[in-house]
Amino acid sequence: MQNSKRPTALALMLMMVLFGWLATSRADRAATAQEVASYQELQLFTDVLSIIRRSYVEEVDMKELVYGAINGMLASLDPHSSFMPPDVYKELKIDTSGEFGGLGIEITIRDGILTIVSPIEDTPADRVGLQAGDMIVKIEGRFTKDMSIMEAVKLMRGRKGTKIKISVMRESFAKPTEFEIVREIIKVKSVKSRTLEDNFGYVRIAQFQERTQDDLINALSKLKEENDGLLNGLVLDLRNNPGGLLDQAVKVSDTFLEQGLIVYTEGREEGSQMRFSAHAAGTESNYPIVILINGGSASASEIVAGALQDNDRAVILGTQSFGKGSVQTIIPMNDDTGLRLTTARYFTPSGTSIQAKGISPDILVKPMEIKEVVGSGAFREKDLTNHINSPEVESSVSSKETGQLKFTLDSNSRQDYQLLRALDLLKGWQILKGLNGKAA
Repeated sequence: MQNSKRPTALALMLMMVLFGWLATSRADRAATAQEVASYQELQLFTDVLSIIRRSYVEEVDMKELVYGAINGMLASLDPHSSFMPPDVYKELKIDTSGEFGGLGIEITIRDGILTIVSPIEDTPADRVGLQAGDMIVKIEGRFTKDMSIMEAVKLMRGRKGTKIKISVMRESFAKPTEFEIVREIIKVKSVKSRTLEDNFGYVRIAQFQERTQDDLINALSKLKEENDGLLNGLVLDLRNNPGGLLDQAVKVSDTFLEQGLIVYTEGREEGSQMRFSAHAAGTESNYPIVILINGGSASASEIVAGALQDNDRAVILGTQSFGKGSVQTIIPMNDDTGLRLTTARYFTPSGTSIQAKGISPDILVKPMEIKEVVGSGAFREKDLTNHINSPEVESSVSSKETGQLKFTLDSNSRQDYQLLRALDLLKGWQILKGLNGKAA
Protein backbone atom coordinates (compact mmCIF):
# COMPACT_ATOMS: atom_id res chain seq x y z
CA MET A 1 0.00 0.00 0.00
CA GLN A 2 2.77 2.39 0.87
CA ASN A 3 4.52 1.84 -2.50
CA SER A 4 1.30 2.55 -4.37
CA LYS A 5 0.88 5.88 -2.50
CA ARG A 6 4.34 7.23 -3.43
CA PRO A 7 3.62 7.88 -7.17
CA THR A 8 0.38 9.64 -6.20
CA ALA A 9 2.15 11.86 -3.67
CA LEU A 10 4.94 12.57 -6.14
CA ALA A 11 2.42 13.48 -8.82
CA LEU A 12 0.65 15.88 -6.44
CA MET A 13 3.95 17.57 -5.57
CA LEU A 14 4.81 17.95 -9.25
CA MET A 15 1.38 19.44 -9.95
CA MET A 16 1.79 21.94 -7.07
CA VAL A 17 5.21 22.98 -8.35
CA LEU A 18 3.80 23.32 -11.87
CA PHE A 19 0.84 25.41 -10.72
CA GLY A 20 3.15 27.54 -8.57
CA TRP A 21 5.46 28.09 -11.55
CA LEU A 22 2.51 29.01 -13.76
CA ALA A 23 1.14 31.44 -11.12
CA THR A 24 4.60 33.00 -10.65
CA SER A 25 5.00 33.18 -14.41
CA ARG A 26 1.67 34.97 -14.76
CA ALA A 27 2.56 37.40 -11.94
CA ASP A 28 5.94 38.09 -13.54
CA ARG A 29 4.31 38.65 -16.92
CA ALA A 30 1.73 41.00 -15.31
CA ALA A 31 4.51 42.96 -13.56
CA THR A 32 6.50 43.11 -16.80
CA ALA A 33 3.43 44.33 -18.71
CA GLN A 34 2.90 47.10 -16.12
CA GLU A 35 6.54 48.15 -16.36
CA VAL A 36 6.30 48.27 -20.16
CA ALA A 37 3.12 50.37 -19.98
CA SER A 38 4.75 52.77 -17.48
CA TYR A 39 7.82 53.03 -19.72
CA GLN A 40 5.64 53.82 -22.74
CA GLU A 41 3.85 56.57 -20.81
CA LEU A 42 7.17 58.07 -19.70
CA GLN A 43 8.40 57.80 -23.28
CA LEU A 44 5.35 59.82 -24.36
CA PHE A 45 6.25 62.52 -21.81
CA THR A 46 9.86 62.75 -22.97
CA ASP A 47 8.74 62.82 -26.61
CA VAL A 48 6.41 65.76 -25.96
CA LEU A 49 9.11 67.56 -23.98
CA SER A 50 11.57 67.05 -26.85
CA ILE A 51 9.07 68.31 -29.45
CA ILE A 52 8.32 71.45 -27.39
CA ARG A 53 12.00 72.27 -26.97
CA ARG A 54 12.66 71.74 -30.67
CA SER A 55 9.56 73.13 -32.37
CA TYR A 56 7.77 75.62 -30.08
CA VAL A 57 7.54 79.10 -31.58
CA GLU A 58 9.81 80.54 -28.88
CA GLU A 59 12.70 79.04 -26.97
CA VAL A 60 11.52 77.77 -23.58
CA ASP A 61 13.65 77.36 -20.47
CA MET A 62 13.97 73.70 -19.50
CA LYS A 63 13.37 74.40 -15.81
CA GLU A 64 10.09 76.21 -16.61
CA LEU A 65 8.94 73.23 -18.66
CA VAL A 66 9.76 70.78 -15.88
CA TYR A 67 8.10 72.97 -13.22
CA GLY A 68 5.02 73.35 -15.41
CA ALA A 69 4.82 69.60 -15.99
CA ILE A 70 5.09 68.88 -12.25
CA ASN A 71 2.40 71.48 -11.49
CA GLY A 72 0.07 69.93 -14.02
CA MET A 73 0.70 66.46 -12.65
CA LEU A 74 -0.09 67.50 -9.06
CA ALA A 75 -3.11 69.59 -10.07
CA SER A 76 -4.66 66.44 -11.56
CA LEU A 77 -4.60 64.80 -8.10
CA ASP A 78 -6.51 67.14 -5.77
CA PRO A 79 -6.77 70.88 -4.92
CA HIS A 80 -4.27 70.71 -2.05
CA SER A 81 -1.30 68.97 -3.68
CA SER A 82 1.10 71.40 -5.30
CA PHE A 83 4.69 72.08 -6.30
CA MET A 84 6.47 75.01 -4.68
CA PRO A 85 9.33 76.82 -6.42
CA PRO A 86 12.05 78.14 -4.08
CA ASP A 87 10.38 81.53 -3.42
CA VAL A 88 6.97 80.01 -2.68
CA TYR A 89 8.46 77.26 -0.52
CA LYS A 90 10.31 79.89 1.51
CA GLU A 91 7.06 81.82 2.11
CA LEU A 92 5.26 78.66 3.21
CA LYS A 93 7.70 78.29 6.10
CA ILE A 94 6.63 81.74 7.33
CA ASP A 95 2.88 80.97 7.47
CA THR A 96 2.79 79.04 10.74
CA SER A 97 4.90 81.57 12.66
CA GLY A 98 1.96 83.99 12.79
CA GLU A 99 3.40 86.91 10.80
CA PHE A 100 3.47 87.42 7.03
CA GLY A 101 2.63 90.03 4.42
CA GLY A 102 -0.65 89.83 2.54
CA LEU A 103 -4.43 90.12 2.78
CA GLY A 104 -5.37 87.68 5.53
CA ILE A 105 -7.40 84.97 3.78
CA GLU A 106 -7.20 81.20 3.60
CA ILE A 107 -8.06 79.89 0.13
CA THR A 108 -8.79 76.58 -1.57
CA ILE A 109 -10.07 75.33 -4.92
CA ARG A 110 -13.68 74.15 -4.90
CA ASP A 111 -15.20 72.77 -8.12
CA GLY A 112 -12.31 74.31 -10.04
CA ILE A 113 -12.91 77.78 -8.59
CA LEU A 114 -10.56 79.67 -6.27
CA THR A 115 -12.63 80.00 -3.10
CA ILE A 116 -12.12 81.71 0.26
CA VAL A 117 -12.22 79.23 3.15
CA SER A 118 -12.29 82.10 5.62
CA PRO A 119 -10.89 85.58 6.17
CA ILE A 120 -8.58 85.77 9.17
CA GLU A 121 -10.03 87.94 11.91
CA ASP A 122 -8.96 91.61 12.03
CA THR A 123 -6.98 91.54 8.76
CA PRO A 124 -7.42 93.68 5.62
CA ALA A 125 -9.58 90.99 3.95
CA ASP A 126 -11.82 90.78 7.01
CA ARG A 127 -12.20 94.55 7.30
CA VAL A 128 -13.26 95.07 3.65
CA GLY A 129 -15.99 92.46 4.08
CA LEU A 130 -14.70 89.33 2.33
CA GLN A 131 -16.54 86.22 3.51
CA ALA A 132 -16.13 82.45 3.69
CA GLY A 133 -17.37 80.95 0.43
CA ASP A 134 -16.56 83.99 -1.72
CA MET A 135 -15.27 82.94 -5.15
CA ILE A 136 -12.23 84.89 -6.38
CA VAL A 137 -12.77 85.47 -10.10
CA LYS A 138 -9.84 87.81 -10.82
CA ILE A 139 -6.63 88.92 -9.13
CA GLU A 140 -5.30 92.21 -10.51
CA GLY A 141 -7.34 91.69 -13.68
CA ARG A 142 -6.04 88.18 -14.22
CA PHE A 143 -8.65 85.41 -14.35
CA THR A 144 -8.12 82.71 -11.73
CA LYS A 145 -9.52 79.82 -13.77
CA ASP A 146 -6.99 76.95 -13.72
CA MET A 147 -4.77 78.94 -11.33
CA SER A 148 -3.11 76.91 -8.57
CA ILE A 149 -3.43 77.84 -4.91
CA MET A 150 0.27 78.58 -4.56
CA GLU A 151 0.22 80.77 -7.66
CA ALA A 152 -2.74 82.74 -6.25
CA VAL A 153 -0.99 83.10 -2.88
CA LYS A 154 2.11 84.42 -4.60
CA LEU A 155 0.05 87.04 -6.47
CA MET A 156 -1.74 88.22 -3.34
CA ARG A 157 1.35 88.47 -1.18
CA GLY A 158 3.29 91.70 -1.39
CA ARG A 159 4.93 94.60 0.42
CA LYS A 160 3.10 96.28 3.26
CA GLY A 161 1.10 99.32 2.09
CA THR A 162 0.73 98.21 -1.54
CA LYS A 163 -2.77 97.83 -3.00
CA ILE A 164 -4.32 94.91 -4.80
CA LYS A 165 -7.66 94.51 -6.56
CA ILE A 166 -9.56 91.24 -6.54
CA SER A 167 -12.95 90.50 -8.08
CA VAL A 168 -15.26 88.33 -6.01
CA MET A 169 -18.51 86.53 -6.78
CA ARG A 170 -20.94 85.76 -3.95
CA GLU A 171 -24.35 84.08 -3.97
CA SER A 172 -26.01 87.39 -3.11
CA PHE A 173 -24.17 89.29 -5.88
CA ALA A 174 -25.71 89.82 -9.31
CA LYS A 175 -22.21 90.11 -10.80
CA PRO A 176 -18.62 89.99 -9.56
CA THR A 177 -17.67 92.82 -7.21
CA GLU A 178 -14.20 94.34 -7.08
CA PHE A 179 -12.49 94.87 -3.73
CA GLU A 180 -9.40 97.04 -3.32
CA ILE A 181 -7.30 95.89 -0.40
CA VAL A 182 -4.16 97.37 1.15
CA ARG A 183 -1.63 94.70 2.09
CA GLU A 184 -0.40 94.56 5.67
CA ILE A 185 1.99 92.52 7.75
CA ILE A 186 -0.47 89.94 8.98
CA LYS A 187 0.04 89.36 12.68
CA VAL A 188 -2.42 86.68 13.65
CA LYS A 189 -3.31 86.54 17.32
CA SER A 190 -4.17 82.90 17.73
CA VAL A 191 -6.26 83.08 20.92
CA LYS A 192 -8.59 85.75 22.32
CA SER A 193 -10.71 85.47 25.44
CA ARG A 194 -13.13 87.37 27.65
CA THR A 195 -15.79 86.83 30.31
CA LEU A 196 -19.33 86.83 28.88
CA GLU A 197 -21.13 86.81 32.21
CA ASP A 198 -20.14 85.83 35.72
CA ASN A 199 -18.44 82.42 35.57
CA PHE A 200 -19.08 81.97 31.85
CA GLY A 201 -16.03 82.34 29.59
CA TYR A 202 -15.43 82.81 25.89
CA VAL A 203 -12.30 81.73 23.99
CA ARG A 204 -11.80 82.27 20.29
CA ILE A 205 -9.10 80.39 18.39
CA ALA A 206 -8.49 82.16 15.07
CA GLN A 207 -5.81 79.79 13.75
CA PHE A 208 -3.68 76.90 15.00
CA GLN A 209 -0.10 78.14 15.28
CA GLU A 210 3.06 77.06 17.09
CA ARG A 211 1.95 78.50 20.46
CA THR A 212 -1.82 78.00 20.31
CA GLN A 213 -2.08 75.52 23.18
CA ASP A 214 0.15 77.68 25.41
CA ASP A 215 -1.97 80.73 24.58
CA LEU A 216 -5.15 78.74 25.29
CA ILE A 217 -3.93 77.65 28.73
CA ASN A 218 -3.00 81.25 29.58
CA ALA A 219 -6.42 82.46 28.40
CA LEU A 220 -8.24 79.87 30.55
CA SER A 221 -6.13 80.81 33.59
CA LYS A 222 -7.00 84.47 33.05
CA LEU A 223 -10.72 83.66 32.78
CA LYS A 224 -10.58 81.72 36.06
CA GLU A 225 -8.82 84.61 37.78
CA GLU A 226 -11.55 86.99 36.57
CA ASN A 227 -14.24 84.65 37.94
CA ASP A 228 -12.86 83.75 41.38
CA GLY A 229 -11.30 80.55 40.13
CA LEU A 230 -14.58 79.08 38.84
CA LEU A 231 -15.93 78.49 35.32
CA ASN A 232 -19.48 77.22 35.00
CA GLY A 233 -19.20 76.97 31.23
CA LEU A 234 -17.09 77.87 28.20
CA VAL A 235 -17.85 78.91 24.63
CA LEU A 236 -15.01 77.79 22.33
CA ASP A 237 -15.34 79.75 19.09
CA LEU A 238 -13.81 78.02 16.03
CA ARG A 239 -15.84 79.88 13.40
CA ASN A 240 -13.84 81.00 10.35
CA ASN A 241 -10.81 79.15 11.69
CA PRO A 242 -9.05 77.78 8.57
CA GLY A 243 -6.90 75.32 10.54
CA GLY A 244 -3.14 75.18 10.89
CA LEU A 245 -0.83 72.78 12.70
CA LEU A 246 -2.05 69.24 13.42
CA ASP A 247 -0.04 68.88 16.63
CA GLN A 248 -1.67 72.01 18.05
CA ALA A 249 -5.15 70.72 17.21
CA VAL A 250 -4.29 67.52 19.09
CA LYS A 251 -2.91 69.44 22.08
CA VAL A 252 -5.95 71.74 22.25
CA SER A 253 -8.25 68.70 22.20
CA ASP A 254 -6.10 67.02 24.87
CA THR A 255 -6.53 70.09 27.09
CA PHE A 256 -10.23 69.25 27.47
CA LEU A 257 -10.10 65.43 27.25
CA GLU A 258 -8.90 63.15 30.04
CA GLN A 259 -8.79 60.06 27.85
CA GLY A 260 -9.92 58.66 24.51
CA LEU A 261 -8.97 58.88 20.87
CA ILE A 262 -8.61 62.39 19.41
CA VAL A 263 -8.03 61.75 15.71
CA TYR A 264 -6.46 59.17 13.43
CA THR A 265 -5.19 59.23 9.88
CA GLU A 266 -5.13 56.62 7.13
CA GLY A 267 -2.91 56.59 4.06
CA ARG A 268 -1.01 54.17 1.84
CA GLU A 269 2.37 54.45 3.55
CA GLU A 270 2.99 53.18 7.05
CA GLY A 271 4.18 56.61 8.19
CA SER A 272 0.86 58.21 7.20
CA GLN A 273 -1.14 55.96 9.54
CA MET A 274 -1.20 57.73 12.89
CA ARG A 275 -3.34 57.73 16.02
CA PHE A 276 -3.47 60.48 18.66
CA SER A 277 -5.02 59.95 22.10
CA ALA A 278 -5.69 62.15 25.12
CA HIS A 279 -3.78 62.06 28.40
CA ALA A 280 -5.06 62.73 31.91
CA ALA A 281 -2.24 65.09 32.88
CA GLY A 282 -3.11 68.77 32.55
CA THR A 283 -6.77 68.23 31.65
CA GLU A 284 -9.20 71.07 32.39
CA SER A 285 -11.99 70.47 34.91
CA ASN A 286 -15.23 69.05 33.51
CA TYR A 287 -17.23 72.26 32.98
CA PRO A 288 -19.74 72.35 30.06
CA ILE A 289 -18.38 73.45 26.66
CA VAL A 290 -20.21 74.70 23.58
CA ILE A 291 -18.14 74.85 20.38
CA LEU A 292 -19.16 77.28 17.62
CA ILE A 293 -18.44 76.25 14.01
CA ASN A 294 -19.47 77.40 10.54
CA GLY A 295 -18.58 76.94 6.88
CA GLY A 296 -15.23 78.66 7.48
CA SER A 297 -14.15 76.13 10.13
CA ALA A 298 -11.68 73.80 8.42
CA SER A 299 -8.96 71.23 8.96
CA ALA A 300 -7.47 71.53 12.47
CA SER A 301 -10.59 73.26 13.83
CA GLU A 302 -12.69 70.34 12.52
CA ILE A 303 -10.37 67.90 14.29
CA VAL A 304 -10.96 69.66 17.63
CA ALA A 305 -14.73 69.88 17.11
CA GLY A 306 -14.93 66.23 16.02
CA ALA A 307 -12.80 64.99 18.92
CA LEU A 308 -14.81 66.78 21.60
CA GLN A 309 -18.10 65.88 19.93
CA ASP A 310 -17.35 62.15 19.61
CA ASN A 311 -16.03 61.98 23.18
CA ASP A 312 -19.21 63.67 24.51
CA ARG A 313 -17.14 66.51 25.93
CA ALA A 314 -18.82 69.40 24.08
CA VAL A 315 -21.97 70.36 22.24
CA ILE A 316 -21.38 71.64 18.70
CA LEU A 317 -23.52 74.61 17.69
CA GLY A 318 -23.65 76.54 14.41
CA THR A 319 -23.60 75.36 10.80
CA GLN A 320 -21.83 72.59 8.85
CA SER A 321 -18.05 73.00 8.76
CA PHE A 322 -15.93 73.22 5.60
CA GLY A 323 -14.88 69.57 5.23
CA LYS A 324 -11.12 69.74 4.73
CA GLY A 325 -10.10 66.36 6.09
CA SER A 326 -6.95 65.50 4.17
CA VAL A 327 -3.34 65.51 5.37
CA GLN A 328 -0.67 67.34 3.37
CA THR A 329 2.96 66.39 3.84
CA ILE A 330 5.61 68.98 2.96
CA ILE A 331 8.53 67.23 1.28
CA PRO A 332 11.71 69.28 0.73
CA MET A 333 13.40 68.67 -2.62
CA ASN A 334 17.11 68.98 -3.35
CA ASP A 335 16.94 72.34 -5.20
CA ASP A 336 15.23 74.43 -2.47
CA THR A 337 11.81 73.58 -3.92
CA GLY A 338 9.08 71.80 -1.99
CA LEU A 339 6.38 69.26 -2.69
CA ARG A 340 3.06 69.56 -0.91
CA LEU A 341 1.40 66.17 -1.28
CA THR A 342 -1.84 64.78 0.12
CA THR A 343 -0.79 61.59 1.91
CA ALA A 344 -3.69 60.66 4.22
CA ARG A 345 -7.23 61.41 5.43
CA TYR A 346 -8.39 62.50 8.90
CA PHE A 347 -11.00 60.49 10.78
CA THR A 348 -12.82 61.48 13.96
CA PRO A 349 -12.74 59.05 16.92
CA SER A 350 -16.01 57.44 15.78
CA GLY A 351 -14.49 56.70 12.36
CA THR A 352 -16.18 59.50 10.43
CA SER A 353 -14.16 60.97 7.57
CA ILE A 354 -14.06 64.77 7.68
CA GLN A 355 -13.08 65.04 4.01
CA ALA A 356 -15.76 66.73 1.85
CA LYS A 357 -18.30 66.18 4.65
CA GLY A 358 -17.28 68.35 7.55
CA ILE A 359 -18.58 68.29 11.11
CA SER A 360 -22.35 68.38 11.58
CA PRO A 361 -23.45 70.57 14.51
CA ASP A 362 -25.52 69.00 17.29
CA ILE A 363 -27.64 72.14 17.23
CA LEU A 364 -28.10 73.88 13.88
CA VAL A 365 -28.11 77.64 14.40
CA LYS A 366 -27.68 79.95 11.43
CA PRO A 367 -26.17 83.41 11.94
CA MET A 368 -28.66 86.19 12.53
CA GLU A 369 -28.23 89.85 13.31
CA ILE A 370 -29.92 90.95 16.53
CA LYS A 371 -30.61 94.63 17.10
CA GLU A 372 -32.17 96.57 19.89
CA VAL A 373 -35.62 97.59 18.75
CA VAL A 374 -37.74 100.33 20.29
CA GLY A 375 -41.49 100.10 19.78
CA SER A 376 -41.56 96.54 18.44
CA GLY A 377 -44.82 95.07 17.22
CA ALA A 378 -45.25 92.77 20.25
CA PHE A 379 -48.54 93.57 22.03
CA ARG A 380 -48.70 92.66 25.69
CA GLU A 381 -50.57 93.55 28.92
CA LYS A 382 -48.34 96.54 29.62
CA ASP A 383 -49.39 98.10 26.29
CA LEU A 384 -53.06 98.31 27.32
CA THR A 385 -54.40 101.72 28.37
CA ASN A 386 -54.58 102.15 32.17
CA HIS A 387 -52.82 98.83 32.79
CA ILE A 388 -51.68 98.15 36.34
CA ASN A 389 -47.93 98.00 36.92
CA SER A 390 -46.25 95.78 39.47
CA PRO A 391 -44.19 97.68 42.07
CA GLU A 392 -40.95 96.35 40.56
CA VAL A 393 -41.87 97.61 37.09
CA GLU A 394 -42.89 101.03 38.37
CA SER A 395 -39.57 101.50 40.12
CA SER A 396 -37.27 100.21 37.38
CA VAL A 397 -38.82 100.68 33.94
CA SER A 398 -39.76 103.98 32.32
CA SER A 399 -42.40 104.34 29.62
CA LYS A 400 -39.66 105.07 27.07
CA GLU A 401 -38.31 101.53 27.51
CA THR A 402 -41.53 99.85 26.36
CA GLY A 403 -40.77 97.25 23.72
CA GLN A 404 -36.99 97.62 23.95
CA LEU A 405 -35.03 94.35 23.89
CA LYS A 406 -32.32 94.09 26.52
CA PHE A 407 -29.26 91.84 26.62
CA THR A 408 -26.75 91.09 29.30
CA LEU A 409 -23.95 90.46 26.78
CA ASP A 410 -21.44 93.19 26.11
CA SER A 411 -21.62 95.32 22.95
CA ASN A 412 -19.18 93.05 21.06
CA SER A 413 -21.47 90.06 21.53
CA ARG A 414 -24.88 91.68 21.20
CA GLN A 415 -25.10 91.23 17.45
CA ASP A 416 -23.95 87.60 17.56
CA TYR A 417 -27.02 85.36 17.62
CA GLN A 418 -25.02 82.12 17.60
CA LEU A 419 -22.97 83.24 20.59
CA LEU A 420 -26.15 84.31 22.40
CA ARG A 421 -27.66 80.85 21.84
CA ALA A 422 -24.45 79.19 23.05
CA LEU A 423 -24.52 81.21 26.28
CA ASP A 424 -28.21 80.41 26.80
CA LEU A 425 -27.39 76.73 26.40
CA LEU A 426 -24.61 76.92 28.99
CA LYS A 427 -26.87 78.73 31.45
CA GLY A 428 -29.63 76.16 30.92
CA TRP A 429 -27.05 73.44 31.47
CA GLN A 430 -26.12 75.02 34.81
CA ILE A 431 -29.77 75.28 35.85
CA LEU A 432 -30.40 71.60 35.04
CA LYS A 433 -27.27 70.63 36.96
CA GLY A 434 -28.57 72.56 39.99
CA LEU A 435 -31.99 70.90 39.74
CA ASN A 436 -30.41 67.45 39.52
CA GLY A 437 -28.33 68.26 42.57
CA LYS A 438 -31.43 69.25 44.57
CA ALA A 439 -33.28 66.12 43.46
CA ALA A 440 -30.40 63.98 44.65
